[in-house]
Amino acid sequence: MIGLPSLQAMDRAQGARIWMASEATDMRCGFDRLAERVRAVIGENPQSGHLFVFRSRRGDRLKILVWDRDGFVLWYKRLEVGVFKIPRVEQGSRSVELRASELAMILDGIDVSKLKRVPRYQARCEEQKRNTVQEKIETTHKIAAV
Repeated sequence: MIGLPSLQAMDRAQGARIWMASEATDMRCGFDRLAERVRAVIGENPQSGHLFVFRSRRGDRLKILVWDRDGFVLWYKRLEVGVFKIPRVEQGSRSVELRASELAMILDGIDVSKLKRVPRYQARCEEQKRNTVQEKIETTHKIAAV
């Protein structure tokens, strides 16, 4: 059987978190000003190794800032036609966390604001199973004591 990658596997494989500032950013900002915006707007440490995404006012440009061992890396993309379609952000929120799959879709031109994730079954983790078993044992002991 051929193992095909899934979006969920891609999201779990991503060690670094991805944060996008919800407000438009001046694209003249360089390393230091973007790092300051990470602290002020997103509230994270810019040297954490996480990816920080900023978009232009017109929505046709994106910058991604990331710390790489001994310095910042800045990735910049400008679209010749169209705009990046970003996810909806809750009112008053200054940033939103993205999954790796969502960032890939944004960069590929998919309108993630119109996507809707449907509920999926998720197996309970072992700790939840143990807690449930422990609760059943305690309930059985209480009933037996009565």
